[in-house]
Amino acid sequence: MRDGPPTPEALISEIAAARPTTIADYMAAANSHYYATRDPLGAGGDFTTAPEISQMFGEMVGIWIADLWQRAGSPAFRYVELGPGRGTLAADALRTMARFGCAPQGVHLIETSPTLRAAQSARLPAAIHHDEIDAIADDAPLIVVANEFFDALPVHQYVRTVAGWRELMVERADGKLSAVPGVVPADDNVPALLRGSAIGSIVETAPVSAAIMQGCAFRLARQGGAMLTIDYGYAGPAAGDTLQAVRAHQFVDPFTDPGEIDLTAHVDFTALAAAAQGAGVAASNLVTQGEWLRRLGIDARLQVLTAASPARAAELTGQRDRLVAPDAMGELFKAMAFTAPGWPAPAGFTGDAI
Repeated sequence: MRDGPPTPEALISEIAAARPTTIADYMAAANSHYYATRDPLGAGGDFTTAPEISQMFGEMVGIWIADLWQRAGSPAFRYVELGPGRGTLAADALRTMARFGCAPQGVHLIETSPTLRAAQSARLPAAIHHDEIDAIADDAPLIVVANEFFDALPVHQYVRTVAGWRELMVERADGKLSAVPGVVPADDNVPALLRGSAIGSIVETAPVSAAIMQGCAFRLARQGGAMLTIDYGYAGPAAGDTLQAVRAHQFVDPFTDPGEIDLTAHVDFTALAAAAQGAGVAASNLVTQGEWLRRLGIDARLQVLTAASPARAAELTGQRDRLVAPDAMGELFKAMAFTAPGWPAPAGFTGDAI
C-alpha cells in the first residue's frame, strides 16, 4: 500500500493502466497530491486569494459575522473555515470580530494538507484542525466560511456528441493525457434544461460539492448558524467548459503535469443553493464579490486605513480595486450565504441580485 498522495508520475501511470478515468477522479487525485505537498499561495506560489491581497477582505468577513451574531442574539458559536489557506482570512476576521465583543467558543479549520496546516497553526495557535466538518461537536451553532473552497473540488464533464451525451474521460495517448468522450450513454446525468444543448456543448456537475454543502446545511439546520461562500462561479444551470489549471500565476494545460498544477472549475451556486435548501436551510441572493464588499463597507475601511498610513494610499487603493473592480475579482467572484431556520437575514445580500 502506498503512503501519502500519488506522485505525478504515478498519477499518469495509473491513468494509463486503469482507463477510463473521469475528469472528476483525475481532478481529485491530482489536487490531492498538489495541496498535500506545497503552499501554493502568494507571489512565489501559483495563485493569490483575496485574503492574501488585502486585510480588508478578512475584515469585511469579520464584520459580516459580528453583525449577524449580534442580530441573532449574541449566542455562543464556533467559527469554522473550509480550506483556510494560510489562515490569513481567519486571523483578520477574528481580530475584527473581537472589536465587537464577538468571540467564538473555538476556531475549527477543515484542512487536510500538512503544509497548510502548519502555516495555519503558526497564525492561529489555538485553532483545531479536522479532516471534515462532521468531526466538530454538535452542541453549538456554527458560522462557516468557505472562500475559494468549492472551486477546487472535482467536477464531472459531459459532452453532447452526435450519438448523445457522453462523459469526458481522461486517457493517455502518445505519452500525453487528454479528455475524450466515453462510450456509455450519460444523458440522465445532464440536467434536463441542458440536454438540448448544441453538439459539442459541455456540461459540468459537482456531486462532491453538493454533498459537502448538504452536509454543512444539515449541521446548520440542526444546530443553528450560518455559512458564507465566496468563489468564482455562476448561476446555473449553464453549459460550458470551466476546467482550468494555473501554475506560477499563468494558465496552463489542465492535462500537463498532474499534481504539480492547481486544477479548478467554476462553482454552480444554484446547485449549492439547491443542496442547502434540501436540508432545510435558507439561501440568500447571489451577488458579486465587489457588490458584497461595498455593501459591507470596504470603502469606509479603505478611508480609515489610508488616513492612518497616507504613504500607502495608492497601495491600499490598488488592493481594494483588485477585490471589487469588475475587470479584476469584483464580478467573476460571487457570494452567497446560507442561514439556519430562525437566524436573521445576513448583511450584504439584500437588494439587487445576479
